[in-house]
Amino acid sequence: MNKIFVIDDDIAILELIKVNLELAGYSCKTASDPVVGLQMIKQEAPDLIILDVMMPVLDGYSLAYKIRQQNDTKNIPIIMLTALGELNDKLKGFNSGVDDYLTKPFEIEELKARVLALLNRSGKVLESLRYKELLSIGDITLIPESYTVKILDKETKLTPIEFDILNCLMQHNNEMVSSKTLLKEVWGYSDNDDGDTIRVHIRHLRSKLDKISTEKNKYIETIYGGGYRLIPTGVNINKKKN
Repeated sequence: MNKIFVIDDDIAILELIKVNLELAGYSCKTASDPVVGLQMIKQEAPDLIILDVMMPVLDGYSLAYKIRQQNDTKNIPIIMLTALGELNDKLKGFNSGVDDYLTKPFEIEELKARVLALLNRSGKVLESLRYKELLSIGDITLIPESYTVKILDKETKLTPIEFDILNCLMQHNNEMVSSKTLLKEVWGYSDNDDGDTIRVHIRHLRSKLDKISTEKNKYIETIYGGGYRLIPTGVNINKKKN
């Protein structure tokens, strides 16, 4: 049974989520105090965490950042629940390390769908572990068991989401992958209005690829108005300018 921790200073929301998640077959613990919630997470790492943003003493952004700094908790998937729905709020959430973002008020069925999608991808049945062997295309090699990407002779660790995004692009080698397709294959849901989620993670993924690309090749092309395409041999931006 998957363990889920919910941290929110709104008792009514805590009870609503707890009852519905337990009815769906999950084990659910709650905390209305974020400091207490952080101690719970350190003592017993759950399979997934749901966080509010606007809490006293320790807000959700800071709490997510602290979770990501600990070796024992850094890979636990996090869903952020908040009434703050502007682009800058979402960017701040993703930059603090959350995996998904749901704006209040929300439908409980949508929350359950996103919980299931994250658990399928980052829990006991990781989406990326469907590919047991090394996946190698052009300059790029993915190593599933260590969440590692290797470009030629250099490698770096990826987060589970970054790994699954790159995996998805490699499965669609040299084809355009729409934002809707990425949301469906990586997050498990389709939402035409949730492009911000993808853009932030693509930016982080590109940054990591750049650091291990000695020739400063660009491997992920943005097709404006369409989506993204992987160029497995890269495009050297310095040569392109000449």
